Amino acid sequence: MKHFLIFVFCIFTLAGYAKKIPTVYIDGKGVMRWSDTRKEASFYGVNYTLPFAHAYRAMNYLSIDHKNAIDRDVYHIARLGLNAYRIHIWDVEISDAKGNLIDNEHLELLDYLLMRLRERDIRIVITSQTNFGNGYPEHNKPTGGYSYNYDKCDIHRNPEAIAAQEKYISALINHINPNTGLAYKDDPYIIGFEINNEPCHPGTKEETKNYIDRMLTALKKAGNQKPVFYNVSHNQHVTEAYYDTAIQGTTYQWYPIGLVAGYTRKGNFLPHVDSYNIPFSHIKGFDKKARLVYEFDPADIMYSYMYPVIARSFRTAGFQWITQFSYDPIDIAYANTEYQTHFLNLAYTPHKAISMKIAAEVARNIKRGESFGTYPNDTVFTNVHVSYKQDLSELNRPDAFFYSNTTHSHPVAIEHLQAIAGCGSSPIIKYEGTGAYFVDRLENGIWRLEVLPDAIQVSDPFAKPSLKKETVTIVNNAWDMTLRLPDLGEDFIATALNDGNSLDIEAINSTLPCLRPGVYLLKRKDYNPVNKWNKDTRWQNIRLGEYVQPNIRQRKDFTVIHQPTKTVDAGKDLVIEAQIIGPSHPDSIIIYTDKVSFWNETNPYIKMTHTHGYTYRAIVPGTEVKKGFFRYNVIVCRGGKQQTFPSGTEGSPLDWDYIDKQYWESKVTAPDNAIELVSSSVCEEWNGMEHYTLPEGSNHHFFKKYIRQEIEGKKLRLPQIKYLCLELDGKVMKTKAGFITSDGYTYKAPCSCGQDGIIRIPLRELKQSATALLPHAYPTFLTEYFEPVTDIPFQIEKIETLEVSNDGEEIRIKKAWLE
Repeated sequence: MKHFLIFVFCIFTLAGYAKKIPTVYIDGKGVMRWSDTRKEASFYGVNYTLPFAHAYRAMNYLSIDHKNAIDRDVYHIARLGLNAYRIHIWDVEISDAKGNLIDNEHLELLDYLLMRLRERDIRIVITSQTNFGNGYPEHNKPTGGYSYNYDKCDIHRNPEAIAAQEKYISALINHINPNTGLAYKDDPYIIGFEINNEPCHPGTKEETKNYIDRMLTALKKAGNQKPVFYNVSHNQHVTEAYYDTAIQGTTYQWYPIGLVAGYTRKGNFLPHVDSYNIPFSHIKGFDKKARLVYEFDPADIMYSYMYPVIARSFRTAGFQWITQFSYDPIDIAYANTEYQTHFLNLAYTPHKAISMKIAAEVARNIKRGESFGTYPNDTVFTNVHVSYKQDLSELNRPDAFFYSNTTHSHPVAIEHLQAIAGCGSSPIIKYEGTGAYFVDRLENGIWRLEVLPDAIQVSDPFAKPSLKKETVTIVNNAWDMTLRLPDLGEDFIATALNDGNSLDIEAINSTLPCLRPGVYLLKRKDYNPVNKWNKDTRWQNIRLGEYVQPNIRQRKDFTVIHQPTKTVDAGKDLVIEAQIIGPSHPDSIIIYTDKVSFWNETNPYIKMTHTHGYTYRAIVPGTEVKKGFFRYNVIVCRGGKQQTFPSGTEGSPLDWDYIDKQYWESKVTAPDNAIELVSSSVCEEWNGMEHYTLPEGSNHHFFKKYIRQEIEGKKLRLPQIKYLCLELDGKVMKTKAGFITSDGYTYKAPCSCGQDGIIRIPLRELKQSATALLPHAYPTFLTEYFEPVTDIPFQIEKIETLEVSNDGEEIRIKKAWLE
């Protein structure tokens, strides 16, 4: 049967070649081009690792069919308009100790994945080996693969290890995928091979060159004619060796704000991604090699404003292949266990995913080498706009309107629109749900609408991972959706296309009432379509009725997501805002303070009101906000039952047997009090500060703390502030202190102690200076500072991060405050 399938697919392949499926080649100037048109090629996509390592095992833990999981994820990858896929194969899972290829379930799943990608017209780069274990975030699992027998920094110079790699890589490229009937070396959708992932070359340039030459020879003898790529962003002491070989492409990474913070980072990181400068671009042969990004990600953030700028900076630097690391499988994305420092999935991180869709358009439409100036003057380029303040990526051109968050921009040519993708609302779509949606014109008067369920973050996705912990929850709620498209008019019909969905809705004044997640065919009323459209109709690289959503976890109780304001002014109104998620909408939500009592017949309370989506708000009168601490509970009421938070205890503080004593609290101080930024009561070892070191002759120390939460409740006090005050342990000499603002700009001044040992820096003395790009990026050859070219005056209302720097001295920040 297997041989018959291969025969069938061989016939299919020959038919494909008869149609001259275009391949990619690299010309003599290091430019990737299409074989049929000779035009430059450009790719943007993701890594995705389900056939291997933790993602593979997690499917087993959860009793999920691997192939079904792949189908679901590849559909979403296609919906994002991505056309590139890269994987570093865990050679330890498909090889033995001698380098023989093992045809097992991992290889079978890789074959299946490649076939599914091919169906969606997504091109592939395969990194043949990783040369490390398969455990992360678990312990390594013994497999018998050759890489387990050698140290990572010895495997590329040990003769036995190199022989095993030659045998393995030759067998890999000659492996025939039974789903296509093609060997990897002959599949036109596989554009090339990277020899290994992040190699370690501690030896000489000659040793490095000899290793690469041996691998190239092995590939050539095995019949490979595709481009071969090699990583050049590591081992900078041997960089010249890479360009003295016959590799045709070089690969790079970019993690602009570091990795594995263990928590969600906050702030404006646009200066971090303003440019990608390669310091060895002068090396002989540099311009003869194509440039690929094998991995990148602005890790540890949930913002949606970064991806298009990163894509733009890569294009300016001449890259033609850009693949993020890594796309989370939909079946484990709720817990973000695969790589906790990365988090990307259309269903679970819809804002980031739409930003990726926009970045894909940037990568394909900006010319290689095209430049757009320096931040902040480059936040608008071609038809793209990014904003940290709005947490927004936006593409606005005549045929497409994409936005990662609510926007007030109007489409530039609404009558010509062919595609809309977004989260939140815009002038043409009003929607309170939190999932992504896609609206595509099939013909005049006929559109396809796809709406994903709501995604709500319930815990920090970058903290320690566990499949037992939910970081984002999915809610399958119905919301009204208003679509103001001239082509549809105010009266149109929505007919469900996806399986299990039988809704048939008539719009009322352009609004579809109580629209549930799913796929719908939108038809202008009294319009006769030119074509027949149904769920099985092929359109672009999907079927119209295709639809994928996460498994909905049935909620029995409510969850309240709330962050209390740290410090507030006595006598001033206090705004309390929370997100309420549950099995249904609550009947009411009330706030009790810690002063309520079962014995009191007139307990005061404050009712929260619904503002939008899952968000509720209450205003506590200033008369109730008194010096000391304001402590309170939020009580969710539904169907005669009550649930009290933050503990989530069933019942109410007014019940006779209610014993829980957990509260949220805000510190209440006099309006003219100093604003505390760093407290001496915090753990002395850390004090809430991050510590970084940059080599600048002598070590240059940086201490940073994101302080937006500390000042949020004291904004009215900020205009009266005159001084930044510090109490330090250590020598003050060569120390500077100041702030990073919401513009991403740094303002600092030298420190000097007063007679009382307190450093008081007048805010008027803060000077705009270079911004240290911390945490430092990978690869480490990237610039350490952003040098501003635009003068932006310091405004205290914009401060977000406290920064103290010191040249070579050991110091500790005991306290910091504003007065």
